This record gives sequence, C-alpha cells and structure tokens, in this order.
Amino acid sequence: MKTSTLLSLGALVALVAVNTASAQTATQTVTFQVTAINQIAVTGAPSLVINAAAAGSAPTSVTASGNTWSVTTNQSTAMITASIPSAMPAGLTLSANLTAPAGATSTGLTALGTVAVNVVTGITKLNAAALGLSYQLDATAAAGVVGSATRVVTYTITGGV
Repeated sequence: MKTSTLLSLGALVALVAVNTASAQTATQTVTFQVTAINQIAVTGAPSLVINAAAAGSAPTSVTASGNTWSVTTNQSTAMITASIPSAMPAGLTLSANLTAPAGATSTGLTALGTVAVNVVTGITKLNAAALGLSYQLDATAAAGVVGSATRVVTYTITGGV
C-alpha cells in the first residue's frame, strides 16, 4: 500500500510539473509619450468704476480683487504674458496683478497695453489653482468722463523647455 501511495503521489507531482512546464507567455510593446502641456484659465467678472477723488488729487484708483487664475505646465521656465486688443482711452491705465505659483515670480501690478507684457515668469512643472488675480484702474483728471467700456485681457502661457 505504501508503494502504491508513493507511486500515485509521484505521478501527481509529475503531472503538476508537466502542466507548469507548458505555461505560455506573450509580450506586447507599449508605446507612450507626454507632449508639452501649457494651460491657463481665469475666473471672475471684474468691474472697475472710478467715482471719487480728494480735492487737489487725481481721481482715486480702484481695484477689482477676488478673481483667480489657474495654470498647468509640464515644462520648465514657462511664462505668462498679458495684453489688451486696443489702447485704453487717454488718461486711463488698466493694470493686472497675478499671484505667482510656488517657485515662479510675479511682476506685480503691471500696466496692460496692446503689446504683451510679462506678468509671471519662471513657472516650472506644476499645476496650481485659484491663484489671486486683481485689476486696477487709474485715471488722471485729463481723462474726463469716460462712459462704460470693456477690454478683453488676453493671457498667454508660453512654454519653456
């Protein structure tokens, strides 16, 4: 009986070994790539109305805060520029101030014009949301009365390397 059990056990081990030895494998090559990603978004509905001045001084500047901007880039040394499509009326200056994400540099309150200006530089491989964005409107007395008007501010992210 012992010999019969040993033979049966031996046959079972041999059968398992044969099944293991006949296992099949397959391979597949996976191709992947990550392209340059440079995205910017802004939120808010800024409105600026100058309606006061101290006697003997220029009209009081006004600021619209509470706006935000967000950025995603997988490149190094990206920058944000800003511009408006047409000049401001004589005597008026529209400026923007973007809070820089970690590791980047804001140019602070920067006057906007038809030529793009840097507002944030040195943005490197990050995603950041709800960063501060404010606008300021300055006027001289020579601006006179200016009816309600708008300017579309265009923000552009330019990738680095």
